[in-house]
Amino acid sequence: MIHVERNFLELKDLKNLKVYSVNKTKLIVEKIKPDFQLNKFFYKQVGKKHRWVDRLSWSDDKWIKYISNKNLETYVIKYSEDLAGFFELLYNPELNETEISYFGLLHEYIGKGIGGYALSEAIRKSFERNIRRVWLHTCTLDHPNALKNYIARGMTVFKKENINILDS
Repeated sequence: MIHVERNFLELKDLKNLKVYSVNKTKLIVEKIKPDFQLNKFFYKQVGKKHRWVDRLSWSDDKWIKYISNKNLETYVIKYSEDLAGFFELLYNPELNETEISYFGLLHEYIGKGIGGYALSEAIRKSFERNIRRVWLHTCTLDHPNALKNYIARGMTVFKKENINILDS
């Protein structure tokens, strides 16, 4: 068994966002049209080091249904025109909030200052819908700097839980 600590974080007001500034000449964050192959690619590539396993068994039909959700937006992060990472924003109209459901960089782009900028953009894009909050969760299986990045952008922990998972 592996002990995992999961943290749930939120930001309730865009003015509390601590923007990460970086030389943006090489960075582009853009919304893409639904493309299940791209979401699937990023999920597998980013997630392989962090035990993202819940979608690995999904059929192509299930992926297509997932990315066809009108409340889901996928953004890619490009570095000098190369794909560097992604994030998914899942809007919940009933609660008037957005979950950053997945966020990550491909391994070769970690440590270049891209994550702070990309997270700032994910939060900004979330608030474009005039939501009451943006939230996400991370755990000790994610990159060691993930929690630090979320807190550095102004997010606060609103819930913690400890879980045990099978060591595969």
